[in-house]
Amino acid sequence: MRIGILNSGGDCPGLNAVIHGVVGAAHQLGWEVIGFKDGFEGLLPPGDYCTLTPKDTIGILKLGGTILGSTNKGHFAAKIGVGNVAEVPKEIINLARHTIDQLEIQALIIVGGDGSLTTGLQLFRLGWPIIGIPKTIDNDLSATAMTFGFDSAVTTVVDALDRLTTTAESHKRIMVLEVMGRHAGWIALWGGIAGGANVILLPEIPFSLDKIAEFIKNREAHGQRATIVVVAEGAKMPNGDLVTIDKNCSGEIRLGGIGEQVATRLQELTGKETRSTTLGHLQRGGSPTAFDRILGMRFGVMAVNLAQQKAFGRMVSYQAYHVDSVTIEEAVNKLRLVDPNGEVVQAARAVGICMGDS
Repeated sequence: MRIGILNSGGDCPGLNAVIHGVVGAAHQLGWEVIGFKDGFEGLLPPGDYCTLTPKDTIGILKLGGTILGSTNKGHFAAKIGVGNVAEVPKEIINLARHTIDQLEIQALIIVGGDGSLTTGLQLFRLGWPIIGIPKTIDNDLSATAMTFGFDSAVTTVVDALDRLTTTAESHKRIMVLEVMGRHAGWIALWGGIAGGANVILLPEIPFSLDKIAEFIKNREAHGQRATIVVVAEGAKMPNGDLVTIDKNCSGEIRLGGIGEQVATRLQELTGKETRSTTLGHLQRGGSPTAFDRILGMRFGVMAVNLAQQKAFGRMVSYQAYHVDSVTIEEAVNKLRLVDPNGEVVQAARAVGICMGDS
């Protein structure tokens, strides 16, 4: 049996661990693995691909990025914003299908986020033997409790907060850290709690800058002269606006800059010197944590198991510490958001973290 694998969308730590898992499990079955380069674009004639053997994956478990490359642009871009889907043109699909048929690919494993899996669902409905593996550092796919890359992104946030805290305390400043999280605030919430943040601002919880300023002044009155604020890029300003870099870009709008706006207003409201830092793509890069290496490998192995069962149209899923699968249709376009009244948010409030709304 010959199977294919491609990475699509943004990169994240753990992609190479998935490849390692797929190639290793397939080799045990005597199967051949074809890796398509730069996402779906590698499917277009004449095809951009390579054969992957266990020898090719030696040492990649610990590497960030992906040895196959990835892209969130090109002919197969199908996501144009939450709740909005654009289908890939039939002529593009027919060209890609020619490559699949020519190579006699009997299962195609797509490693990607909501947009990539939406494309995968379209291909499956057209008769392609598709298996999905969820990939997003935002951890916002509802059909899986955890995605690989999330733990690594949170670890990067915690490291940054550890460093910002020491300089904030030395200068008695407010430090604002902007992190990724377009629709869901999981990175900000988990990273903020683990990194000792005093204020955490999420897309799911409207915030008031006046209430945050009051909270900071109260800390000051009790001798706590430094304050750490974590804000997700997708959090909305009090007037309801998202802060964007480019509203006119293709696909989803590019978010960024809310950290600087929050810092400017807090300095005005509190009179305290305030600085802003944006982590950006630092959260995507670097080596995966031990958890993400293991989870990515397990996802890869499960995808091969699904191929062996010919269970096409399904996505690997992690629930209750167990790796299983759900239909791709169940998984796409259904975001898993932070529950403002959930246990993790309540735990944060219980230890005195301000969520911006009280």
